[in-house]
Amino acid sequence: MGDFVIFYEWLSFAVRWTHVITAIAWIGSSFYFIALDLGLRKTPSLPPLAHGEEWQVHGGGFYHIQKYLVAPDFLPEHLTWFKWESYATWLSGFFLLALIYYVGADIYLIDRNVLDVPQWAGIAISLGSILLGWIVYNRLCKSPIGQSQNGLMLVLFAILTAMGWGYTQVFTGRAAMLHMGVFTATIMAANVAMIIIPNQTIVVADLKAGRVPDAKYGKIAKQRSLHNNYLTLPVIFFMLSSHYPLAFATQWNWIIASLIFLVGVVIRHYFNTRHARKGNPHWTWLVAVVLFIVIAWLSTGPKIPGSAGETVASRAAEPFMSAKHFAAASLAVQTRCAMCHRAEPAWPGIYEAPRNVILDNDIAIANHARDIAIQAGYAHAMPPGNVSEITPEERALLVEWYREGSAL
Repeated sequence: MGDFVIFYEWLSFAVRWTHVITAIAWIGSSFYFIALDLGLRKTPSLPPLAHGEEWQVHGGGFYHIQKYLVAPDFLPEHLTWFKWESYATWLSGFFLLALIYYVGADIYLIDRNVLDVPQWAGIAISLGSILLGWIVYNRLCKSPIGQSQNGLMLVLFAILTAMGWGYTQVFTGRAAMLHMGVFTATIMAANVAMIIIPNQTIVVADLKAGRVPDAKYGKIAKQRSLHNNYLTLPVIFFMLSSHYPLAFATQWNWIIASLIFLVGVVIRHYFNTRHARKGNPHWTWLVAVVLFIVIAWLSTGPKIPGSAGETVASRAAEPFMSAKHFAAASLAVQTRCAMCHRAEPAWPGIYEAPRNVILDNDIAIANHARDIAIQAGYAHAMPPGNVSEITPEERALLVEWYREGSAL
């Protein structure tokens, strides 16, 4: 069972790779069509029912694109649907969430020092919050509030800020920040699956039946598409945040999350304004920089204790503390790794424990058994450049200890 970790790591790598590839395709098409829509021009040569057109050049060729608000008076045989990029991104992302945060819930999702709940309860909270986010958002869009674009965005911002705070009260800092991304990305994917594509399907069905489609379906789909456009950049930040403890390991991480939404909005506002040929709002970059400086300042505030503050071993860690070679493995880790992985690193140039992982006590070492085995046992990634001169025998010891704990 101990060697299953190698297969598990490559599986998570493959899923992560797939997730990144599909996300690039989804974001790319989303940004392109928003820019295209904003840049459409009305010309005298437009055919009947056409709303606007644009000429573009790319890859040595010229493209003439026309948009119909409802649909043309005929339906071409070949119609390309942009939906699978969104579906594949969400499905691969959820699979990755399950692989890392649900399978490893005792380590990555649940912090027993924050909220001591069993794995199933932590996973239930995660799933419930993700589903609740879409339900609340969708109802808001369909309510009178949804008629005001600015009013809706303000209410949504308040909800996202509240969710950021709420997640920090039940999950690890890393999981809290990641869940902000999942929460938001689920709204985006559901917009495509539940609103945009069904509305387009209705329009196509009306055309085939010889009926005139109602323009409201296109209007609703455009609103949801615009929301997705403004939410994209924050989601990318949240997905990357797990690699940066300064983002997730501060007690102000929920405020950082809320400010990131503002940064994303002003950046997209700049590009959307440019694409609509309505000027160059350079002030947006100043606002984004100021907000980012505030975020950096907040990250220096009170830290989440991390492994140093863990007084209770996770349930998954208990077998590793009972393993035969635990004492020897713990000594090796504290000798070779703890100079960097501690509350106040002693290694020159290291000011924060990498990824907020602190390995200067037995509980922390047991909680991070799998990561230790992978990084310093099966692979030789840690310590970087083997600066602490960990021996082959010590690496073999870490692997043996992990195998023992996995078998218990």
